[in-house]
Amino acid sequence: MKKIFITGSEGFIGSHLTEKLVKSGYNVRAYVQYNSFNSIGWLSNIDKKYQKKIDIVFGDIRDKENLENSMKDCDYVFHLAALIAIPYSYKSPASYIETNVVGTLNVIQSAQKNRIKKIIHTSTSEVYGTAQKIPINENHPLVGQSPYAASKIGADQVAISMSKSFGAPIVIVRPFNTFGPRQSLRAVIPTIISQFVLKKKDILIGNLNSSRDFNFVEDTCSGFICAMKSKFKSAEVFNLSSGKDFKILEITNLLKKISRYNPNIIVDKKRIRPKKSEVNRLIGSSRLARKYLNWEPKYINKKGFILSLSKTYEWFCDNIEIYNKNSNKYNL
Repeated sequence: MKKIFITGSEGFIGSHLTEKLVKSGYNVRAYVQYNSFNSIGWLSNIDKKYQKKIDIVFGDIRDKENLENSMKDCDYVFHLAALIAIPYSYKSPASYIETNVVGTLNVIQSAQKNRIKKIIHTSTSEVYGTAQKIPINENHPLVGQSPYAASKIGADQVAISMSKSFGAPIVIVRPFNTFGPRQSLRAVIPTIISQFVLKKKDILIGNLNSSRDFNFVEDTCSGFICAMKSKFKSAEVFNLSSGKDFKILEITNLLKKISRYNPNIIVDKKRIRPKKSEVNRLIGSSRLARKYLNWEPKYINKKGFILSLSKTYEWFCDNIEIYNKNSNKYNL
């Protein structure tokens, strides 16, 4: 059975991907960011019978030597580790370059040393900036409207250059806004849902009119696995998107119906990005992923979005105390 190495395995998408691969019978080595809490993040939320099958190792993608040693005997690498919080990237842009760009180079070079069959590198729809044409395909211009987006563009270009220059076997998946259980409260949907769950009288939100192409985490993970199984390994880029966008205001109205709770919606200026940095609309085309990766998302159109939003709301209702007690452990 193939052995999988996953960076960022303890995070939101990484933990779901790890769980899905283990349940599918793969041997998984989970590379967890070293921390003083000895925490394995969201991997601790996985059913114990699957959790005990995961080979967990601690490290840091900025440490190339540790990466090389930890990656030995693996066949495939999923690279998800990254600094992702956009607001903090305005305060500490250098840390994003070091982790997201240099860290990506370390992962690729370590994979080459270990003769990995394929690296699945994680991009983000944020690299496109505000849509210049709809829907956004993989040829859309890349625009770094935040230090985070710039660092991810840099990471993508490192991956492409390493493939073209040295033959590194890479495929790049570019998920649009993924959401679901276990997501950080810094992300927009958990931010809103958590306030509904806690029955806040006033729900504080940023830009109500920005819209995003949201994907349920189950669909995003299936896209990653399709990329692994595909024949591609020359740094081809594939969008993982639903093809439909929703405004933040629409989401709050849907949550009023799902939760049967009707709070006040308040625009919090502190949550609004700098004017020139705001990405107003993202909606992607996943035609290439559907055609060449045989990826078929389950949660599509408005009906699918409402179903996945309801599942996410229910999970947060059952697990909100995890966030209250373990904000440091889960990097929230």
